[in-house]
Amino acid sequence: MNPSEIQAIKNRFGIIGTSPALNHAINVAIQVAATDLTVMITGESGSGKESFSKIIHSLSSRKHGPFIAINCGAIPEGTIDSELFGHEKGSFTGALDARKGYFETTNSGTIFLDEVGEMPMGTQARLLRVLENGEYIRVGSSKVLKTNVRVVAATNVNLLDAVNNGKFREDLYYRLNTVPIYVPPLRDRGEDILLLFRKFTNDFSERYRTKPVRLDVEARDLLMEYPFPGNIRQLKNIAEQITILETDKELPISAETLNGYLNPHQPASRKALVPLRSGDDQGSFSERELLYKVLFDMRRDMTELKKLVRNVLENEKYGGEILKDHQELFSSLNNAEPVISTPTLEPARLLTPPAPRTVDLDRYSDERSEIEDVTHFTAEEESLSLEDKEKEMIIKALRKNNNKRKYAASALGISERTLYRKIKQYDIEE
Repeated sequence: MNPSEIQAIKNRFGIIGTSPALNHAINVAIQVAATDLTVMITGESGSGKESFSKIIHSLSSRKHGPFIAINCGAIPEGTIDSELFGHEKGSFTGALDARKGYFETTNSGTIFLDEVGEMPMGTQARLLRVLENGEYIRVGSSKVLKTNVRVVAATNVNLLDAVNNGKFREDLYYRLNTVPIYVPPLRDRGEDILLLFRKFTNDFSERYRTKPVRLDVEARDLLMEYPFPGNIRQLKNIAEQITILETDKELPISAETLNGYLNPHQPASRKALVPLRSGDDQGSFSERELLYKVLFDMRRDMTELKKLVRNVLENEKYGGEILKDHQELFSSLNNAEPVISTPTLEPARLLTPPAPRTVDLDRYSDERSEIEDVTHFTAEEESLSLEDKEKEMIIKALRKNNNKRKYAASALGISERTLYRKIKQYDIEE
């Protein structure tokens, strides 16, 4: 299919994006539209499956016939047969008049069955007969009726699993799945996320008569990394919230502000920890490494404090008796291992990025048992707050590297993005 033809279809149906997976799905929809084959559209909820059913209908020979979209999961099990196939007067309580079903009213057109996996087993048997013979029977009737309807189905569940679990008919699955179309989730569409966000915010700014929303570089990267479980529907809601609630639009939206909309239920202290994609654990590892460094610094400070106390007691009159009574308290000083300190960069190396460092987790595990002892001691002149220590380390790293975030982040063993969030979190002036 010519790229210009695909773009024309996108413009006609308001589809935004250039990802290869999206273009492939549109190409399949265009090719199958000219036939009368049954189509199964799969994809996550909110990914835009209904748009593909409209493409198929509008490009088919049935384009002048009726089109109707039905959410099978939203119709109660007791009434779905009546909705789809109609009923006769008096066929059940409340049936005061005869009623035509959707398969009758959309004759010569297209019917889109969304969430077809939620359809009851009895209704599935009726649907299979329509697909195979074009025949159906109204509820409460024995007369066989004919219909000429094209069926396009969609689901966000794995129908093969439903077949194996006895919740979906195997013969109906293969009858519906004549031509499959897979609509990719938003997280797999790359730059399409930014294109859609810009489109939504511009539309909402026109509707609410406000200035368009802009994102800074870190916020754009954050938006690209977010998994979007609600897909396009979720992105549109976020765009509308930001357009309405962010009144100061002179400055671009920061990553910290955007993260509040992406993760509205996160505690403030965890606000900077954004969910990562599967397989990408570099950020979480760097956070853990930094925490270990803080704990080791606390252990080192407490060791120095214990040494100071022992030296004072050794020079006091009754200090020897105190040391004798509390030997277990100072015994660790005799066999103390070298304390792990935070590496720093030499001045001559500030102009070149330092080599990546690795963390010896086996050595850390040997030290963790001793870290517990630290929590039993307090010093009035020494702050043992983890946040204070973390902030202090970040400030030292920035000063040693002339406020160059890239080198400071490497010295701390964390990503530059994590360092940026920490600077914002602790309100550190650079």
